[in-house]
Amino acid sequence: MIGLRSLNNISNKRFISSSRILLQSKPKAPTAPKFTWADFFAVKKQERRTNVISGVITGFISSNAAFAYAANVEIDPTQTIFGVDPSIVIVGGCMTAGILGYLIGPAFGRPFFKFVNRKVLKQYNEKTKIFLEHVKKYRVDASSQSLNNPPPDYYGEKIGSLKEYKTWLRDSNAYRFNNGDL
Repeated sequence: MIGLRSLNNISNKRFISSSRILLQSKPKAPTAPKFTWADFFAVKKQERRTNVISGVITGFISSNAAFAYAANVEIDPTQTIFGVDPSIVIVGGCMTAGILGYLIGPAFGRPFFKFVNRKVLKQYNEKTKIFLEHVKKYRVDASSQSLNNPPPDYYGEKIGSLKEYKTWLRDSNAYRFNNGDL
């Protein structure tokens, strides 16, 4: 019994000491995966595509709505509208509605993009701010541009990867060197 009791006390002490260690140690906070520049450019491309697709969809819907309205309106073919043939006005109105619908599309695409990428949106916005500061810092002075000597992408809109960013930097430096801005 003595041997069993001492064995029991030893195991209880080990359990208590290991419990204290577990209680005293702080749980490690889960670390979020790093949001790299490659991830940033991939999300930027996704945002651009989302806005274009939503613009196409809203443009299609608005032009079809305008056509459906125009198809139900009675028009006298002998009368002109603003001095123009009525069929040309109808086609122009449908095209205008499609263009306006396309321009309104990103208003619907942006909230959808934010909802889909809500987990990385904060990091994406921080990287966007840093990226735009870099573009602003390294872009060229476009006052000496001409048709034969256009500056590289002034706002950095066409930059879609690290490789394209490095190419943009080289082109900007070459433009500065050729125009004597250095």
